[in-house]
Amino acid sequence: MSAVTEPRTGLEFYELSHPWTHNQPVLPGFDELIMFRSVNHATHGVMSQKFKTVHHASTHINAPIHLVQGGAGVGQIDLDHFFGSGVVLSVPKQKWGLLTADDLQNLNAEINPGDIVLINTGWHSRYSDSQEYFGHAPGLSKDAAQWLLDKQVKLVGVDTPQVDHPMATSLVPHRNGPTMKRLAGEYKAETGREALDDYPEWNPAHKLLLEAGVPTIENVGGDLNDLSGRRATFQAHPWKWLEGDACIIRLMGICDPGGNYRVESGLDR
Repeated sequence: MSAVTEPRTGLEFYELSHPWTHNQPVLPGFDELIMFRSVNHATHGVMSQKFKTVHHASTHINAPIHLVQGGAGVGQIDLDHFFGSGVVLSVPKQKWGLLTADDLQNLNAEINPGDIVLINTGWHSRYSDSQEYFGHAPGLSKDAAQWLLDKQVKLVGVDTPQVDHPMATSLVPHRNGPTMKRLAGEYKAETGREALDDYPEWNPAHKLLLEAGVPTIENVGGDLNDLSGRRATFQAHPWKWLEGDACIIRLMGICDPGGNYRVESGLDR
């Protein structure tokens, strides 16, 4: 395991984020991260950096306003959405795998109302600037999203670049697409079917979750395998950006193997 253990409490901290850096993988159709030093140590004795980016890159959280007109921005969502107990579900999927409600039901996992649920398809191991990572990824079906809503979860994260199957996104000739021009043809050549016939709705799973007020995390990564099948505490706080449609986050899992740690009241004794 790659956890960092806090010696006094025994708490284990797990990194669940991908790096945010130069030349990071960017979803087709989005601008590159542009970052530069406005002052540097050699010339000024101090370093300060500027950047220009979209927040739908690396490990990031999506607010309802991303797909729902009039929805809440990241800074308008209650803080308790971004911290709490939950579980990592292991649902291995390969190229163009569709994660269904049956897949989730068959896990027989403990999922409680108000849980944070992270889904490990194994795709985070392919995180790269590649057509494979973005165009061949698995995705959630609409009934899988509904299954999670029926469980009354409060936050859903996936280790893929988008919540939905790639054929249900703008990567193919859906709204604003295609941003990967050869992808629909590749799908037809391999499956013998038209992408839009198999996936006629645009981002149905993602939109369903956001319409219900459930924020989503994309590009979960890091030590996700170490927490698969386990319950943990998660934190995923974004900026207090009131109108933000998304925000890059540092996602972390916390485990208490000894079961002895409790949040102290802070009251004088």
